[in-house]
Amino acid sequence: MKKWSLKRSQIRDVLWILIIGIIVFTPVGFQFRVHLTRWLSLSPQTVSIDERTVLDDFNWQVKDRNGATFSLESVAGKVVVINYWATWCAPCVAEMPSLNTLYQDFGDKVAFVFVARDEKEKVLAFLSEQEYDLPVYFEYGKPPAPLQSASLPTTYILSRDGEIVVEEVGSANWNSSGIRQLLSELLQG
Repeated sequence: MKKWSLKRSQIRDVLWILIIGIIVFTPVGFQFRVHLTRWLSLSPQTVSIDERTVLDDFNWQVKDRNGATFSLESVAGKVVVINYWATWCAPCVAEMPSLNTLYQDFGDKVAFVFVARDEKEKVLAFLSEQEYDLPVYFEYGKPPAPLQSASLPTTYILSRDGEIVVEEVGSANWNSSGIRQLLSELLQG
């Protein structure tokens, strides 16, 4: 009878597969991805002036957490931050603390529209658990073409005249000095 044994390299390979499986498929892995993404997140870049799109159609309605309709038309003429996110999206969760801080500091001057692509109950539980008091909305119609994105997270910053100044797909550090300066400049202009 032949004795079965593993080589040292095979044991190492099995351990790596287990570690990767834990990172990818378990809640521990989700938190690992959140922290790693947060650590790797950079400040978003502005769209170059010659490539900017002007949003001329603000006809888009979303529902707030109480089911009331909110129209993007109501914030036309203001600086606007629109963020698409979900609780199951690790990069979304990773950038949320920086967005929350930005909202706390600029929420009285800038219109923030956090559009959750997730189940309402999960979103409300997440916000409560994290102690975020963000203006969260739920889609029930298609956004204007320049604001359509299938990727999460995606964030747009619009100037007062509707120009898309930032279009960031993926996690970013929204509480960076560059974004804070950009918002201050947009508010002055």
